[in-house]
Amino acid sequence: MIDHIVFDIGRVLIHYDPEIPFRRLIPDEAERTRFLSDICTPEWNLEQDRGRRWSEAEDALIADHPGHAENIRAFHRHWHEMTPYAYDESVDVFRGLIAGGRDVTLLTNFSTETYRLARRLYPFLDEARGVTVSGEIGLIKPDRAIYDRHVRSFGLDPAKTLFFDDSARNVEGARAAGWQAELVAEPADLLRGLARHGIAA
Repeated sequence: MIDHIVFDIGRVLIHYDPEIPFRRLIPDEAERTRFLSDICTPEWNLEQDRGRRWSEAEDALIADHPGHAENIRAFHRHWHEMTPYAYDESVDVFRGLIAGGRDVTLLTNFSTETYRLARRLYPFLDEARGVTVSGEIGLIKPDRAIYDRHVRSFGLDPAKTLFFDDSARNVEGARAAGWQAELVAEPADLLRGLARHGIAA
C-alpha cells in the first residue's frame, strides 16, 4: 500500500541540460566538453545544491581558473536556458495524482537560488503539498539524512512512500532509507512504476 508519492524534479518533471547555453558560448565541442568536465564540473555544481551560494562558488572557481571567468559566471547567468521545458506527460501524471487525492511531495537536489527561478518558470511545482530542497537544508541525495528529513517534515511512512528519481544512486539511497523507489529515464517510466505498485494514473 502506497500512501505517499515523492518526485524528484530535474530530468523527472523538467528537462535539464547544462550544455544548452554552452553550445552557443563555447562552440568548439572538445573545448566545451573540457570546460564542463574539468572546470564547471558536476561536483562543483553539487556544492550549490548542498547550500553554497553561487557568488561564493564562482569566486572560488575563478580564483583557480581566471582565464575562464566569463564562462564560469555564465553557468548561473544562463541557468534558465538549461531547463527549457517541462515533460508534459510527466507533469500530467503529477497533476493527475494530486487531483485524484494522492499525497504528493517533492524531494530535490537544487540550489536555493536556482530553485526560486525554477518555481517562477514552472508554477506547477507549487501544486505539491511541499518540497524538500537540498540547498535549503544543507543535505543532498543520496545521503540517508535527507530522506529521513523529508519523512519527518511531511509525516510520511517510509514503507508506504514511493519515490521517483532519474539517478540510480538516489533511488538506491531511498531504498536504503526504507522507501519504495523507481528509476525514471523517460515519462513512461512513471506510469510503469505506478502500475507496479498498483496505482492508476
